[in-house]
Amino acid sequence: MAEFTMPALGADMTEGTLVEWLVHPGDAVARGDIVAVVDTAKAAIEVECYQDGTVERLLVEPGTTVPVGAPLAVIATHPAGPQAAGTRPEKAEPRPPTAPAVTPLVRHLAEASGVDLATLHGTGPGGRITRADVTGAAPAPAENAGPAPATAPSAPAKERVRATPLARRLAAESGLDLAAVPGTGRGGTVRASDVRAAAKPPGPRSGEPPPRRAGAAGKPADRAAAMRRAVGELMARSKREVPHYYLSTTVDLSTALAWLHDRNRGVPVAERLVPAALLFKAAALAAREVPELNGFWTSDGFVPAPAVHLGVAVSLRGGGLVAPALHDAAGLPLADLMAHLRDLVARARAGRLRAAETTDPTLTVTSLGEQGVEAVFGVVYPPQVALLGLGKVVERPWAADGMLGVRPLVTATLSADHRASDGATGARYLSALDRLLQSPEEL
Repeated sequence: MAEFTMPALGADMTEGTLVEWLVHPGDAVARGDIVAVVDTAKAAIEVECYQDGTVERLLVEPGTTVPVGAPLAVIATHPAGPQAAGTRPEKAEPRPPTAPAVTPLVRHLAEASGVDLATLHGTGPGGRITRADVTGAAPAPAENAGPAPATAPSAPAKERVRATPLARRLAAESGLDLAAVPGTGRGGTVRASDVRAAAKPPGPRSGEPPPRRAGAAGKPADRAAAMRRAVGELMARSKREVPHYYLSTTVDLSTALAWLHDRNRGVPVAERLVPAALLFKAAALAAREVPELNGFWTSDGFVPAPAVHLGVAVSLRGGGLVAPALHDAAGLPLADLMAHLRDLVARARAGRLRAAETTDPTLTVTSLGEQGVEAVFGVVYPPQVALLGLGKVVERPWAADGMLGVRPLVTATLSADHRASDGATGARYLSALDRLLQSPEEL
């Protein structure tokens, strides 16, 4: 037996609220399967399982806030193989033959969509059933549904309303019945925007919210305040404990933007890149060249990271900030990096981040150019040891090869932990960033 515990989903997290289970007792799980959704002070995060086995018991009810490290479930671990000790053939036979090729998240989606997994043919590797297989088989919502037949009232009681975890939380906070909210998502799924549109002005609530204990966010304003408080406490600790130093440089983007323009003219709109893709890829490659800035400060000193997982600072629409990881950013082709970046930002703002994305960043990049900011002097996010700030691309007079002209320029600023590196190391990083952006075709 092994305990599945509340994970630490960030350096500033001390507790979390279980929003939703995506597995049931008796379900087989594998390392990396998404099994639950946990709400932190910053976002709702999909949590992966970290061992293979079978779910024995669920110990915590959705809506409960527990500290980091508290047991959430018990998982029965067993050796690989069909005849492993403790496996009972007579119990195994009734299981649907597709079960081993279905993740808990896909199984949960199928259950919510009313799709029988036994009727599907998986299109994933090894016949694995994917999300696309389930959503493709889900019945389309009726456009002009009339009154329900006489036998219908008993069915909804057995079926769970299809809704995203964020929509469920907002409905609970607003006192709304999800069954009464029209869903505009795929297959009629209720989204957060649907709940917000249906929310009534503050008044008597129609039902009791899920049980919550100290530390759980209530109204959206309370959540934003809790997030700001969590970020503030971590940044205050960073400024107290981390001896910062700052460096900045101005990068000429003429070559990079000209190459980007030529590249985008020959591809469909959906495949075009934005300048941020070049900047982020160069930031990741520079971190690989200067590994002293890519890693973590621990009680034993600096520990370099084996890969560059670029933390991308994302401002949330309701207020607050998260910085999930763009995994292996240095190894991603530009087109893949662009696709991963769009997906990451969209899921961060929809409250659908995964646990690894909140704990894995090895160096953070924050870009406020869209807000008109020309230079960003950030605070290092511990236990990381460096943060790159990128400002707005501006056109300014610039001398190059003895000629004065107007060039697109960006100010890149490095904030770093002086315990792990010094100004010479930081200068090498900014110099590498500049050099890489002068050869965009090699990124």
